[in-house]
Amino acid sequence: MKIAVTGAFSYSGKYITKRLLDCGEEVITLTGHPNRPDPFGGKVKAYPLDFDEAGMTRSLLGVDVLVNTYWVRFDKGENTQPRAVENTRKLINAAQAAGVKRVVHISITNPSAESPLPYFWGKAANEKTVMQSGMSYALLRPTVLVGDEDILINNIAFLLRRFPFFALPGDGSYKLQPVYVDDLAELVVRAVYSKEDYVIDAVGPDIFTFKEMVELIGEKIGAKRPLISVPPRLALCAAQFLSLFLKDVILTPEEVDGLMAGLLVSKEPPRGETHLADWLEANKHKVGTKYASELNKHYE
Repeated sequence: MKIAVTGAFSYSGKYITKRLLDCGEEVITLTGHPNRPDPFGGKVKAYPLDFDEAGMTRSLLGVDVLVNTYWVRFDKGENTQPRAVENTRKLINAAQAAGVKRVVHISITNPSAESPLPYFWGKAANEKTVMQSGMSYALLRPTVLVGDEDILINNIAFLLRRFPFFALPGDGSYKLQPVYVDDLAELVVRAVYSKEDYVIDAVGPDIFTFKEMVELIGEKIGAKRPLISVPPRLALCAAQFLSLFLKDVILTPEEVDGLMAGLLVSKEPPRGETHLADWLEANKHKVGTKYASELNKHYE
């Protein structure tokens, strides 16, 4: 088959693309970062992800399956979450016009059109666009991704390595269920080859309280620190203060609200197999040694 992956040179898209190439498939990418290093040695032809419907339609001609990883984490300039919803609609329209047969779309756990959080209602709007497109589809709903390019786990480790204590928003009792990015990639590849329409949560085998996860990270990297509970808004202010020095956005109010609302836990059985403790053990000498900047990654 010929498969298009948005963001094949980026985070989850890179793992997905590697697995598809290993299966012998032809892969192209639509990317907003054409100058990003190509990890596939020219095997993956790149086209613009510029949300010009006519141009994207031409790029997608002959494609059998579109794997869509596109989204924005937070609003910056014109890259807002409502704009991301509109951009996704344009991408799906282009795929339909190009004759793409199937869409595998990466969403988030617990999306809802009624959510007060734009990240979650935006994901729900995108799912509706995909399901109403007339194309065959699979919707995969991961939570927090774990991997070499991950933001959250790495930057918790970064802070633990450099500060004498760690400030927990609230009491840290709210839960999350991380998933290893390559486990997600395996589920995506299965979805590419399936003929069924379905929606599944793509989550790992571990459910932690946030406090338990921070403790585990500290233990594995040899940087156990006192964990201090602070009011969520104070923790957010502290993160925003650090952001000035790191020239990034460490944490957003929406992320705090979504985490504390338990939206990053699934009610379904886990489909990923990699335990966070095992991944941390294998990567303990490098995780958190450098800060992972969202702005540098997406807004060079």
